Amino acid sequence: MTKTSQKVTRNDSRVRGRSSSRNTLLWIGGIGAAIIAATALAFVALAPPAVPTMDGVVAYNNLSRNHSEAPQTYSQTPPVGGTHSSVPQNCGIYDQPVHNENAVHSLEHGAVWITYQPDLPAAAIEQIRSLARSHDHVLVTPYPNLPKPVVASAWGLQLPLDDASDPRLSLFISRYESGPQTPEPGAVCSGGIGTPIS
Repeated sequence: MTKTSQKVTRNDSRVRGRSSSRNTLLWIGGIGAAIIAATALAFVALAPPAVPTMDGVVAYNNLSRNHSEAPQTYSQTPPVGGTHSSVPQNCGIYDQPVHNENAVHSLEHGAVWITYQPDLPAAAIEQIRSLARSHDHVLVTPYPNLPKPVVASAWGLQLPLDDASDPRLSLFISRYESGPQTPEPGAVCSGGIGTPIS
């Protein structure tokens, strides 16, 4: 082999070596980019969905989902989430107040909690109860010291109302009963504590 052909062979080897290293780096970079893209897609897929709100609904974020059997102090009246009992309130209609901590667990399961001032006229109470009767994730209770005559709550959402006949009450139930805000979709609202009157 001549000196010229030896040089050419060595140069070819160097070029092939550099080309192979470049291909390896491109391959590793491509895999890294694919991993980053897959991670980003998984994060987007697992992120909680945006919950559209309706007129008058107040939204609350970053609510604890911890369990505790100790009495809790909540920022909202009634509460819309936060640390709560490990035992949910059975959904249905009650003629007495229930414990916040149990009702909040029901909200975590997708319940809509309709509370009303205890001195609300009987016709208005019956109107609320009739709205709830055909639903399995609705809880209806009187609530002392309620800031409005009627308050509808779901996990992280609340609608204060001056009147039980406000059409937004029915809309709130249809939109948020086991709705997109539910932290534990598919969870039942029975098998807990309480015996509803209906």
